[in-house]
Amino acid sequence: MQDLQADINALLAGRNAEPFALLGPHPANEQWQIRVFAPGAQHIEAIARSDNKNLADFQLVHEAGFFVADISTDVRPDYRLTMHYDGHSETVDDPYSFGTLLGELDIHLITEGNHRELYRVMGAQLMSYGDVEGVRFAVWAPNAKRVSVLGDFNHWNALRNPMRVRYEVGIWEIFIPALAEGQRYKFEIVGPDDSVLPQKSDPYAQGAELRPQTASVVRNPEKHQWQDQQWMQERGERNSHSAPISIYEVHAGSWRRVADDGNRFLSYVEMADQLVSYVLDMGFTHIQMMPLGEFPFDGSWGYQQTGLFAPSCRFGSPEELQYLVDCCHQAGLGILIDWVPGHFPEDAHALGKFDGTALYEHADPRRGFHPDWNTLIYNFGRTEVSNFLTASARHWLDRYHFDGLRVDAVASMLYLDYSRKEGEWIPNEHGGNQNLEAIALLQKTNIELYGDFPDTMTIAEESTAWPGVSKPVDSGGLGFGFKWNMGWMNDTLRYMERDPIHRRHHHNELTFGLVYAFDENFILPISHDEVVHGKGSMIAKMPGDEWQKFANLRTYYGFMWAHPGKKLLFQGCEFAQLAEWNFEQSLDWHLLEQGQHVGIQRLIRDLNHLYREIPALHQQDCRHSGFRWLDHDNAAESVLAFERFSENGDSVVVVCNFTPTPRHGMRFGVSKEGFWQERMNTNAQEYGGSGTGNAGGVASFAIPWQGHAHSIEISVPPLATVILQPSDQSAH
Repeated sequence: MQDLQADINALLAGRNAEPFALLGPHPANEQWQIRVFAPGAQHIEAIARSDNKNLADFQLVHEAGFFVADISTDVRPDYRLTMHYDGHSETVDDPYSFGTLLGELDIHLITEGNHRELYRVMGAQLMSYGDVEGVRFAVWAPNAKRVSVLGDFNHWNALRNPMRVRYEVGIWEIFIPALAEGQRYKFEIVGPDDSVLPQKSDPYAQGAELRPQTASVVRNPEKHQWQDQQWMQERGERNSHSAPISIYEVHAGSWRRVADDGNRFLSYVEMADQLVSYVLDMGFTHIQMMPLGEFPFDGSWGYQQTGLFAPSCRFGSPEELQYLVDCCHQAGLGILIDWVPGHFPEDAHALGKFDGTALYEHADPRRGFHPDWNTLIYNFGRTEVSNFLTASARHWLDRYHFDGLRVDAVASMLYLDYSRKEGEWIPNEHGGNQNLEAIALLQKTNIELYGDFPDTMTIAEESTAWPGVSKPVDSGGLGFGFKWNMGWMNDTLRYMERDPIHRRHHHNELTFGLVYAFDENFILPISHDEVVHGKGSMIAKMPGDEWQKFANLRTYYGFMWAHPGKKLLFQGCEFAQLAEWNFEQSLDWHLLEQGQHVGIQRLIRDLNHLYREIPALHQQDCRHSGFRWLDHDNAAESVLAFERFSENGDSVVVVCNFTPTPRHGMRFGVSKEGFWQERMNTNAQEYGGSGTGNAGGVASFAIPWQGHAHSIEISVPPLATVILQPSDQSAH
């Protein structure tokens, strides 16, 4: 009894590391003893599960609420507990009557770091233990001296439900009966120095409370009945390198708000109606959502996440996010999501010093702290952390049917000296600045995702000239499907910001991108990063008076849609939002009451439809054979001309005039004789232009030019992009 009292005292002091050795049923002197800690209970009975007969009455052995009952039986009792409190009684299952939870295969895979469905094992999982319904909790905290789960179900009393540790993997687990979806919970952890840490939310939580509250929430992401079977069968073609891919980037909190309801966010369900119909009408093929994993600070736009498995409840439940994805797919739209494996915030309830040690983050701040964002950097080389991240990536494709991941800040992961001065970083084992562990993580993630979800895509936001970002891992690459072309974006925007009179001296800023355009599978990004932090909106970047600003922007968009590479455009850029993006308010939709803004929107819609309709504009976006210069030397007139080719050799001719001076009588070689239809003229009146053009098209002549047997003579309007196609092809 003395040993029992010592164990009880340790439990009450929060120092009992093995609560299952104290609580629940235990053999004792050829009988069984059941021990229960139930503060506030006045009387407890053990009743048989089979017939509800009383097996024993408990005796109070410690005034804090520790009860003991002896049962004369030589077999382990199968019992429930009837708890009598002041004014009410309840019959419950004893959490400490259940055995271990993690299976041997789970433990083996976790130890290896190869558990691909870790999100079905860790965190809070709704499950049945025999015929008992409840929730299994599992959390990795190998250096903790005690871990307890606490929530409304135990009055947030950490002494009520201390967990069992599986020493072989450092995971703490417990099954608590009768819990259901919607239950709030956290973990209380005692660190190796005996200090009680701030209560931690669940790294694997499937749901979370609305900020500023920080509890995790039990969710069931398995109950949605998917209706997107046709899309899932076809999406491999929709996401291929030869498909038309035009992406509309969306920040869920600011695309549109409900002004007459406190300026609140749209819900996932409202987005499924309003956003999907809008994007469908605009002709985009995919939506890309900025991060939707739970995050505490709105101003991080989602890029400082505390929940890599929990959709943000700002916009609704997990099932409602699945409904949004489902609606996209039923409408024929792909939907991508930002994934942020590079860093995480220091918030006390999150991953930092999770078990009292640097667990998820690298212990050395030269590798574990990000100076640009004041965030922590994952320890990519740690097996459990790598598995955590790859499981997160897989989870969004598996449970939520997202069609791909855009991986944020890849460059910050690849380089050990990223944003660091000499002496602020540690070289790798070879003395170099490459982060070998991060490289291995990205390669492993891409191998797993493309192995199990071959019809999806991964996209790297990588801002340097790192070789082979979108090359297969077995060829020495990182294994991404696509890479953002940040060089093209920077060069061409710098060019467009110049007064047209000076552009002749910077012609190479337009043409240099074609030197490396096929080194990677590129996406041309005009993203949120280009319209914030004082950079101004897209229309504000353009020089000249109001007419020239809009004409410049139309020219640029025409050039972008005709240029090799898939397309990405951030919300609001499609109608020339005047102000730079503000995450705290809706886009300025009222601008669509003005003709110039309607014209830009109409242009983007038509460019999208043209891009999708004409194979020459998309089939060979990622291949040399899809592009040929006609004229890249005309710096004096700031005119570019090139051809785009489909896989069967059909072609279009693209001519861009980046000055306000019309160019008449310009001759360009063409691949075939006949009538060449003007399929796009960004100077058309319906887009807000003057209407100068080629009256619908021109006939070719048997005049050899630029390596072709035939040529056309056209007028190139001021500040305009023109796309011409043989009429016999456009009829297909």
